[in-house]
Amino acid sequence: MEMDHLDNLAASVLDGYLVRKDLVRTFSRQFPVPTYVVEFLLGRYCASIDPEEIEEGLEIVQRQLRARTVKAGEEELFKARAREKGAVKIIDLISARLDAKTDSYLATLPSLQIKDVRISGALVNTHERMLTGGFYAEITLGYDAAIAQEKNGRPFGIEGLREIQLSKHDILDILTEARQQFTTAEWKQFLLRSIGINTEKLSERTQNAFFLRMVPFVERNYNMVELGPRGTGKSHLFQQVSPYAHLISGGKATVAKMFVNNANGRRGLVCQYDVVCFDEVSGISFDQKDGVNIMKGYMESGEFSRGKESIRADGCIVLVGNFDVDVEHQQRIGHLFGPMPQEMRDDTAFMDRIHAYLPGWDVPKINKELLTNHFGLVSDFLSECMSRLRRESRVSVLHNRVLYGGALSGRDTNAVNMTTSGLIKLLYPGQTDEIPDEDLEWAVRIALEARRRVKEQQKRIGAAEFRNTHFSYVFNEEGVEKFVSTPELQSENSIGDDPLEPGQVWTISPGGIDEHAGLFRIEANEGPGSGVKVLNKPVPAPFKESISYAEQNLYSRSVNLVGDKNPRNHEFTVQLRAFDAAKTGAKVGVAALIALCTSILKKSVRGGLIIVGEINLGGSIEPVHNSVTIAEIAIEKGATALLMPVACRRQLFDLSDDMATKVDIQFFSDARDALLKAILD
Repeated sequence: MEMDHLDNLAASVLDGYLVRKDLVRTFSRQFPVPTYVVEFLLGRYCASIDPEEIEEGLEIVQRQLRARTVKAGEEELFKARAREKGAVKIIDLISARLDAKTDSYLATLPSLQIKDVRISGALVNTHERMLTGGFYAEITLGYDAAIAQEKNGRPFGIEGLREIQLSKHDILDILTEARQQFTTAEWKQFLLRSIGINTEKLSERTQNAFFLRMVPFVERNYNMVELGPRGTGKSHLFQQVSPYAHLISGGKATVAKMFVNNANGRRGLVCQYDVVCFDEVSGISFDQKDGVNIMKGYMESGEFSRGKESIRADGCIVLVGNFDVDVEHQQRIGHLFGPMPQEMRDDTAFMDRIHAYLPGWDVPKINKELLTNHFGLVSDFLSECMSRLRRESRVSVLHNRVLYGGALSGRDTNAVNMTTSGLIKLLYPGQTDEIPDEDLEWAVRIALEARRRVKEQQKRIGAAEFRNTHFSYVFNEEGVEKFVSTPELQSENSIGDDPLEPGQVWTISPGGIDEHAGLFRIEANEGPGSGVKVLNKPVPAPFKESISYAEQNLYSRSVNLVGDKNPRNHEFTVQLRAFDAAKTGAKVGVAALIALCTSILKKSVRGGLIIVGEINLGGSIEPVHNSVTIAEIAIEKGATALLMPVACRRQLFDLSDDMATKVDIQFFSDARDALLKAILD
């Protein structure tokens, strides 16, 4: 491996906490233990960038893993060693249970296939997690020949154990100090390398999906769903990277194991682990009928009851599963919670408790190119830091900086705040770190999209209370309302019903002698300066003419259109985007004028609206010769509203009844009337 700039930077500030991720994969394939167990040993003996030290450490790790992990068929060999030497050291998943007959605890070591290992009550009380699924540990297993002679004797006993996880009081300070030496882009890349991912060929959306997967590790009582194709590593993070996560395979769970055992008061998985992940979510089932309701109650409040006692826990619930069909097809036939169990699939109250729906279809299948060979943080160091970050919140950084739009309910706001807080903690682990605007906005947009995806599914089920899904936010003092959409709802040939950014307008050109009518989007941006500059090369002559008319009307009627703002003190850059065979953008002056106005006013045009019409130098609105054709195109493109010159009204009597019911057609008399009807309230 050739070390790059990021490797050298990490080595200079995190010496002793790094491991080469390709070494981890080599060992994890050889020995029957999770990745974080291998990294724990590599971190102990190979946390160096010196090739010779790494080689020496690798020999020790290899020797220890070979000597202490039990491969299939070697069970009796290890038992014999324990008998001959009196004790043997192994690395195994240890769990325990109370044996009521003898009033003592018994441990289970699955790799040795022993279920009746003696263990002291003191050890069990010190490591309570062994009662709720267990954990990996370095174990000293003793053998007592005298007990072996007794009837029903249990000769094997746990003499000592060491949990495989880091415990240092100042590790968050170490991480915070190191973070200050990285740029945000470098830190993102380094964090993803630390979970084994190579970012070089990944899109920004894919990288964002990986960050969203990490949020439950740093945020308390966070509930997330990820559904997507097979083989994308959905459960890898929860099974291999952190000892603080527990994976329930196949979705089978008991209320006693998950929450509390009413018989003995033992706390369940959500009390013992930071994250409880249900794999293959379609098979979720509880041993009690009200199991799902208990889980819903816990997901809402972080509490559950044992008799009269209310128990609080902060474990996150993550539900992962597979789509058997593609996303677009799923959207056509139902909704994106379709693969969930029947008790949850159409339950909008359950959905409301989901803080984020991670788009699993944005993550490619895991292959060699996707895995990094560079240095990253040792998993136990990273997981311990993330666990400590759960005690903090970053919601306060949003105060007076981000204002959410009216479409967000209280639960939506809470969900978005939690996701944003988690993402910010990943980027800036220090509580006093200054959060730049662009990084805060990055987190807010991911959070809004992940929560809106939940709201869209509630809307599809038909609940009227969820009909407004146009999530938006206003950032800082600039007062520009920005809308966040979920890409899977958008089609390349459809305009969707989301408001566009200020300065962007959908329009249909009526065409001309040599060109059919077609859909366009005009995008205008303003800045200091003067004049209008069209970015298209070459500029189509008909569009140039429409832009010229729009510009002159903006200057001559500025008071009526934009009030006290002087458009001559602004420079506009305009781009025409074609979505059909038509390319010239003929006779779109009204839409162009509204694009210029809204870019100055920082206002968005209503979602799903198409504006049609040409304006001349005198300010008059020219007639449109093919209004019916334009209305039919608007409906075909998914428009919900069409704004046309009032002179089109008579032509539209020829529009079929069926077509007329599919779009809201409104009319305008002049440019000011068109602007007022177009702008979002």
